[in-house]
Amino acid sequence: MSLDIDKIREEFPILHRTVEGNPLVYLDNAATSQTPRCVVDSICRMYYEHKANVHRGVHTLSQEATDRVEDARLKVKEFINAGSTEEIIFTRGTTEGINLVASTFGNSLCNGDEIIVTVAEHHSNIVPWQLLQRYCRVVLKVVPIDAHGDIMLDAYEDLFTDNTRFVALAHVSNVLGTVNPIKQMIEIAHRHGVPVLIDGAQAVAHRRIDVTDLDADFYAFSAHKMYGPVGVGVLYGKRRWLETLPPYQGGGEMIGHVTFEKTTFADLPFKFEAGTPDYVGVAAMSAAIDYINRIGIDNIAAHERELLIAATAGLMEIPGMKIYGTSAGKEGVISFLVDGIHHYDMGMLLDKMGIAVRTGHHCAQPLMTSLGIEGTVRASFAVYNTREEVERFIAAVKRATAMFRK
Repeated sequence: MSLDIDKIREEFPILHRTVEGNPLVYLDNAATSQTPRCVVDSICRMYYEHKANVHRGVHTLSQEATDRVEDARLKVKEFINAGSTEEIIFTRGTTEGINLVASTFGNSLCNGDEIIVTVAEHHSNIVPWQLLQRYCRVVLKVVPIDAHGDIMLDAYEDLFTDNTRFVALAHVSNVLGTVNPIKQMIEIAHRHGVPVLIDGAQAVAHRRIDVTDLDADFYAFSAHKMYGPVGVGVLYGKRRWLETLPPYQGGGEMIGHVTFEKTTFADLPFKFEAGTPDYVGVAAMSAAIDYINRIGIDNIAAHERELLIAATAGLMEIPGMKIYGTSAGKEGVISFLVDGIHHYDMGMLLDKMGIAVRTGHHCAQPLMTSLGIEGTVRASFAVYNTREEVERFIAAVKRATAMFRK
């Protein structure tokens, strides 16, 4: 299917603004994607027509709001091919989903228990596991990567011992673009009887996700990286795990019966959804899923792949260019440095030319340390980016490089 990118771009008013007198080229999609009109419209409709607290009222507005939340839960379930809607927990984002699992699963850990992560994890999939060390001396074991940014599978399997209790890893690296072989990694972990959590923040808007086929125990992602609103996300968990784990927070919505002597908890999924949810955001995430489905996730992936290939080829024409992450099947993310130019300086100059990229360590400082650098410039693509924007980006990097070499 050939995508009408001009028509797609009309859905995103922000793409038509200027920065420093230049047309905006937005290449910071790995941090957050832009939001189409249909998603913003759904937010307005919820506030203007259906705003009422969910799951707690018999009146019409409350029932309408509740229906939209539960319709969204069903849509998410189908989008990732979960087994049931009871396995879909609404959160504030990927970070909260990971913290939920770390906090609840962590209750069962003891001194010397081991958790396996990779060197390329985002801080949100490192720090929550380190926080467990306040209560017990758990050990983080780190999987290395090779020169291309690919996981070293033999080293991964060698890390398993009788004390290994959990594996937490990203589906796609937010720095390198590497697509980890998570199905194989899950199979290895399960052979050792170890559950696995997948950080899907960088994957869900770019490739088809099937948690049943992957056999993932947990899978977390955020709406704001998939053309949806900020502050909303999803944690998928296998029913057998969610039924075993204790509640993450206490409050309204997640209770069965409360007395001062004892509280019983609601059934799944509400056991993990304390308090009033962001039902407006949840409804908007549903609209974002509809938007992705209309375009087709495979069409999005193919388009972004073309942009990645073109951008990589153009950047490599620049003397002194170093791209970090050269895995054959990587996603549409390019992290780079030009010899002798600080990443922050490059990013500032690109911004003056209307090019929005990300600079720094990208919340992956351990990865930067392993690469022997402080940070990179990162460009990342979405369905609304064009070949013309890629050409402008390459020209801007060449121009910035020339400024430093005068």
